[in-house]
Amino acid sequence: MSQRVITYAEAVREAIGQAMEADPSVFMLGEDIGIYGGAFGVSGDLIQRFGPERIRDTPISELGIVGAAVGAALVGMKPIVEIQFSDFTAQAMDQIVNQAAKIHFMLGGELSVPMVLRAPTGSGTGAAAQHSQSLESWFAHVPGLKVVMPSSPYEVKGLLLSAIDDPNPVIVLEHKLLYKTSGEVPEEMYRIPIGVSNLVREGKDLVMVATGIMVSRCLEAAQELSAIGIDVSVVDVRSLTPLDMGPIEDQIRKTGRVMLVQEAPKHVGYMAEIAARISEGPAIYSLLEPIKRVCGMDVPIPYAPQLEKAVVPQLPGIISAAQELLRGV
Repeated sequence: MSQRVITYAEAVREAIGQAMEADPSVFMLGEDIGIYGGAFGVSGDLIQRFGPERIRDTPISELGIVGAAVGAALVGMKPIVEIQFSDFTAQAMDQIVNQAAKIHFMLGGELSVPMVLRAPTGSGTGAAAQHSQSLESWFAHVPGLKVVMPSSPYEVKGLLLSAIDDPNPVIVLEHKLLYKTSGEVPEEMYRIPIGVSNLVREGKDLVMVATGIMVSRCLEAAQELSAIGIDVSVVDVRSLTPLDMGPIEDQIRKTGRVMLVQEAPKHVGYMAEIAARISEGPAIYSLLEPIKRVCGMDVPIPYAPQLEKAVVPQLPGIISAAQELLRGV
């Protein structure tokens, strides 16, 4: 496949545009996604290409937006919902949790809800406590929802195209700080299967398991640690539901040490589920040290830039935690 370097935001826009060109039932709806181009500029020129019937600017009502998408999906359309900030899904949880996730099961499999809900997530933009949360564990806890957190431009295009194809509702959580990052992305349409974790770096001393933006931070930490003789594996979970434990368990058996890294608060966070699955499975017998979690603090995200950085894992803290793990601290 032909490669070129584009941004994460461009990869999202390209995936949506290609899906809309290939299938007239695909359309997009959300706040300010038309002429304005989206809160983070992701939808860009899609309204010029496809018109207001397929790039539908909506009123400011997340409950109404998701409800309309569920209804459209039930009659054969493939809606892509953009929520301006993942925090605002709180306004639409009834439609997401009690309608989109459950209709297929409550109607005995007679109907499906092929809906994609995209939402910018995470901190780092100075948007404070109501616009900076990491809520992935909310959605991962709900049977009937699939949840993905793409960590790079390549990942987001492939996972988004798979999400659009999927007959089930899929939540796609895109970290805000990743939108301007760049990477190699094929021009062609390609799919990354939902439900497959990805080993992005292989080492022999410990394995870091990460989601979203923490994947790139773990890769950067692994690079710095290699300079002092510490060899680190990195596994990108990328699909939270369904979860593929295979690469994680394989790397635990090879390294004997595992560090679980997420931006979200530690208490009842997604990495607690991975820790539980490790402890319940055969890989636990390969551990040389207890499972280590590196997570955000259990506080709302502050507005002050120095405090915002302090409450979520940063590169120095990840490096320090890896060294502690190797020392048995």
